[in-house]
Amino acid sequence: MRVALHSVIVDGSVDDYRAEHARVPDELAALFERAGIRDWTIWRSGDRLFHVVDCDDWEHAMQVVKGDPADDRWQAHIGRFVAGFRGPDGEDAYAPLDEVWSLARQVGA
Repeated sequence: MRVALHSVIVDGSVDDYRAEHARVPDELAALFERAGIRDWTIWRSGDRLFHVVDCDDWEHAMQVVKGDPADDRWQAHIGRFVAGFRGPDGEDAYAPLDEVWSLARQVGA
């Protein structure tokens, strides 16, 4: 399963956000593995961040991750640089974006 997320960087925090993601804490990477998250990639365009998460099951992964001390520490730390997650229609939400199109699905790959 792949899900896409969208977040926004706090004004003036791009360099700090990038530096903090040079390597996330090992305890966070281990938590993601336990939650069934195989990969999490982030792209940036201006102050917008686009995340693609490859996982077994997004809802289950978030049940495992949210409230875990490793995630709580990371969110408290990285939250200084993130203005918030935006849902599919721009609302404040930590929700996956709606998928519009996939080449692989179109061609049957």
